[in-house]
Amino acid sequence: MNKEIALTPEGQQKLEEELHFLETVKRREVGERIKEAKEFGDISENSEYDDAKNEQAMVETRIIEVNQILAHATIIVSPKKNDKVMLGSKVELQDADGEVHMYRVVGSAEADPAADKISNESPVGQAIMGCKKGDSVTVGLPNGKTLAYAVVSIHH
Repeated sequence: MNKEIALTPEGQQKLEEELHFLETVKRREVGERIKEAKEFGDISENSEYDDAKNEQAMVETRIIEVNQILAHATIIVSPKKNDKVMLGSKVELQDADGEVHMYRVVGSAEADPAADKISNESPVGQAIMGCKKGDSVTVGLPNGKTLAYAVVSIHH
């Protein structure tokens, strides 16, 4: 992972908190589970031990991943006065049916569509980057269909 990663200050804080939790609380919990499972005796046929070791591997993998993200991150701070969509912008988009959607444009590491945080690398994110209020965009989807949006407002 040598790619530079864009993070908002909030995204950086969230990852730092996750890393702290994983390194302190979660490691200790998994260590206790492994210790308890060993007390059951023969570990060759001990499903509790296997589960705990698998969880330990996942925790350690995530710790490495978060450390790499933070090491290669560029923290994006949006200027207060800017009339274009950029990383960190909150954008209201109106679709062809007249529905208005509010999204925050973030880097791929903190994208969470369920929380209305879209990546600048996603089809919609790429289409609206650099747009101004009132601009219209057409987004090509992987399935060949297109979506049309109008930029209603931009907040930084």
